[in-house]
Amino acid sequence: MAQVKNGATAVAEVDEVAGADALVADQGPAAIAPDDIEAVDSDQIDDLFKDLKTLLSTVEKLQKARQDVGDIKPLILRLLDGELLSGDELEELRGGIGGLSKILKLYNDYQSALERAQPARTILDQLLKS
Repeated sequence: MAQVKNGATAVAEVDEVAGADALVADQGPAAIAPDDIEAVDSDQIDDLFKDLKTLLSTVEKLQKARQDVGDIKPLILRLLDGELLSGDELEELRGGIGGLSKILKLYNDYQSALERAQPARTILDQLLKS
């Protein structure tokens, strides 16, 4: 049961991060000074975009996997309480539990991508002074 709780917590954390990113995106781009652009190495810019694209892709996969699993927590709780489930509920639960392992793997991928993308903050601060 701890894995299910951790997976749900992990996904909630991803949702919070995605929501925070949406708030930042709503502020719009600031003016970029020409001096700032020259100070950033073109290889750094390429790496920045690669890391950000990887992070975005990982978040999208994680959110899709979460939607695919659906809300199986009530079914898991009923199962753990010893209640009998209908055939349809058992099938939903079987698919959902398989999806939870996928969510946990994707969450680990997300953590790695997030860590690799952190240096982008410094460069973005330079380029997009608000």
